[in-house]
Amino acid sequence: MVDAVELATTLRELHHADEPLLLPNVWDAASAKAAERAGFPALATTSMSVALTLGYADHEAAPADEMFAAVGRIARAVSVPVTADIEAGYGLAPEEVVDRLLSAGAVGCNLEDTDHGGVGLVEPAKQADRLAAVRAAADAAGVPIVINARADSFVPSHEVEDRLGDALNRGRAYLDAGADAVYPIFAAAESDISALVTGLEAPVNIAYIPAGLPLPATPGLAGLANLGVRRVSFGGGLHAATEQALHRVLTAIRQGENPY
Repeated sequence: MVDAVELATTLRELHHADEPLLLPNVWDAASAKAAERAGFPALATTSMSVALTLGYADHEAAPADEMFAAVGRIARAVSVPVTADIEAGYGLAPEEVVDRLLSAGAVGCNLEDTDHGGVGLVEPAKQADRLAAVRAAADAAGVPIVINARADSFVPSHEVEDRLGDALNRGRAYLDAGADAVYPIFAAAESDISALVTGLEAPVNIAYIPAGLPLPATPGLAGLANLGVRRVSFGGGLHAATEQALHRVLTAIRQGENPY
């Protein structure tokens, strides 16, 4: 448990360093080791890519046992802090969420406010209560788990009249409940990101979205740093890029070419 405390403390401090925390999202032990060798001081998992490699769809279609087992394999493979994308928590009680995270070796988590049962966005007060309970369970366990509260106001499939205002409202409630950072996934416009950084006065996590995807692109890594973003993650992007590279190699082999 001492190691968990040290890792959690390190992860927390990285959110307040001079440069934004770049978190490569990994999906298995091999990708985790590659990211650590590349010099990243902390890693994050990606629920989408973990689920895909296990043969399931994203959005809590994979069993919780398999998802946490994957997190455990990743955390055991590296010596740096690992924060886990556990979607909305798989319906687990806050105490069990914390127990499973720590048992897997993770010292941080994403918790999102989308109800994957089809209801849409969870009410902010209800989600804040859940985050507060997770924080209390972490305190009881003696490990300062880093909670990255995902505010899904900008998710295109959610009908939200004022996406920025809703994200700010949710973010403030989640921070008051004990979250360490706020993750307004799919926020991409400079004006929105600047308003979130200024309005929340806490570490804001932005998902890096490159140009060329059917989504608004973010300003780029340097641009995000200039806007005051403290944490940048990549979602399923690294896994998708790896799959594209594998496809090119396999296509070359199939065509009788030298793939290397």
